[in-house]
Amino acid sequence: MRKLLLIGIGVGDPDHLTVQAIDAVHQVDVFFVIDKGPEKADLAALRTEICRRHRPDGGYRTVELHDPDRDRTPDDYRSAVQTWHDQRAAIYEQAITETLGADKCGAFLVWGDPAIYDSTLRIIEQIIATGRVALDLEVIPGISSIQVLAARHRIALNRIGEAVHITTGRNLAAGLIPEHGDVVVMLDGTCAFTTVTEPVDIYWGAYLGTPQELLISGPLHEVNEEIQRTRAEARAAHGWIMDIYLLRRSRTL
Repeated sequence: MRKLLLIGIGVGDPDHLTVQAIDAVHQVDVFFVIDKGPEKADLAALRTEICRRHRPDGGYRTVELHDPDRDRTPDDYRSAVQTWHDQRAAIYEQAITETLGADKCGAFLVWGDPAIYDSTLRIIEQIIATGRVALDLEVIPGISSIQVLAARHRIALNRIGEAVHITTGRNLAAGLIPEHGDVVVMLDGTCAFTTVTEPVDIYWGAYLGTPQELLISGPLHEVNEEIQRTRAEARAAHGWIMDIYLLRRSRTL
């Protein structure tokens, strides 16, 4: 049976690979790499560097897969995402069937952790559910951007006895935030923090774990414009941006 590994590789620093992830990399015969176009070539380059560093003698193949275009401003968000997942599933299934031998091991190197706001695991489960391809699936956890954000700002992610809510910029902009606890916001392409009116502190980071890493923190009303400006300049310079932030209600711990 084909074996497939989803290996969490952290968010930019090759040193963030766990020992388990490094051991998994050594098992792989075929690495499937998603080509997201020239703007995000840096992400593909990191995966190449991980393979080069941890498999210096080679012994593996790399198969590039074109990422299908996605509607970023759909009227029906869930339907658009499902369509995108269906397209990805078809591409992945064809590549696995055609390039991975029946007794070989393939892998996707997943940014961050495969279980936190990443679609790869859902897509592979969708492929397995069809019954057309038998796969022995294993998920290798990785260091997430949430962990790196807290470490870089030298803060504990949660306060004593309180919850941390993880959500998206889309949900934050819609007002879908809990009454109590703090909020980690991922996948925010529209600076949804600008919609927050209550007093909060923000701990913001972009390109975490890379030489381009950016960090800003402070009361939101004081650093709001600085984050927007810094984010816009960085996106223009690099052609892409991956950022995350923690919103912490301003009160005594």
